[in-house]
Amino acid sequence: MKCLRYVITLVLVWIGAVGVPQVMAQSPAKLPVVATFSILADFARNVGGERIEVTALVGPNGDTHVYQPKPDDARKLAAARLILVNGLGLEGWIDRLIKASGAKAPVIVTTKGISPQQMREEGRTGPDPHAWQSIANAKIYVGNIRDALIAVDPDGAPAYRANTQDYLGKLDKLEQEVAANIAKIPPERRQIITTHDAFGYFGTAYGFRFIAPQGVSTETEASARDVAKIIRQIKAGKIPAVFLENVTDQRLLQSIAAESGAKIGGTLYSDALSPPDGPAANYIEMMRNNIKQLSAALAN
Repeated sequence: MKCLRYVITLVLVWIGAVGVPQVMAQSPAKLPVVATFSILADFARNVGGERIEVTALVGPNGDTHVYQPKPDDARKLAAARLILVNGLGLEGWIDRLIKASGAKAPVIVTTKGISPQQMREEGRTGPDPHAWQSIANAKIYVGNIRDALIAVDPDGAPAYRANTQDYLGKLDKLEQEVAANIAKIPPERRQIITTHDAFGYFGTAYGFRFIAPQGVSTETEASARDVAKIIRQIKAGKIPAVFLENVTDQRLLQSIAAESGAKIGGTLYSDALSPPDGPAANYIEMMRNNIKQLSAALAN
């Protein structure tokens, strides 16, 4: 009997020393969050930290304007506890996809509270969806994501608030860095040709004029008349450089550069981040890359 009790005691000690800590060490499942595109997903990761698992439907170098949803996207949405969208007409496909998926998670429009700029395209006026191109607006995105995460995961509120405060501090430093670099560019040289009109908020915030042969969406094709008009503008305004974008066909601007005499100033990241090993793996690196490309081409 004593032997049996001894064996039982050893087993209980072993369970206490090995089994229980292993069970206790298992981290709770991370909150599944779906964001429509890579920039939005990066904001969410900075706010959510280790408590969330973020999936971007449109990945690095992807074009959200013309994205064709995949069958697996519906599964991701159905499994999500929170769905983050940009709104302002960026994701024309998202409402149908959410409905088809049967998703029950709250859908948060992360541009809430941002005053949208208006764009004219094909004779129609509508909101410019590229609000993240202003760092001041990026802070509003982040605040909206923080509030949405707290609403679905109240236990994580302290972490979400702390992460947000830390990230907003980084965005403050980024804004100072961007302003310092822009100050080196003469105002008369702050005229830029890009593929599609994705930098309106950047232009308003930092004193640039962007001209694009395509409209606000990459779905719009530039007409021969539009291209000819831009070439005339480049020559008349002595615009020094044209800039490629990571999400668009680069041949159009290459042709404009060749015919106008303007140089290719580099690649700007507009609607998507680069892959992790690229120059714009997150939002802060994206903005640094863009201002670096602009400064290198326009400062002198």
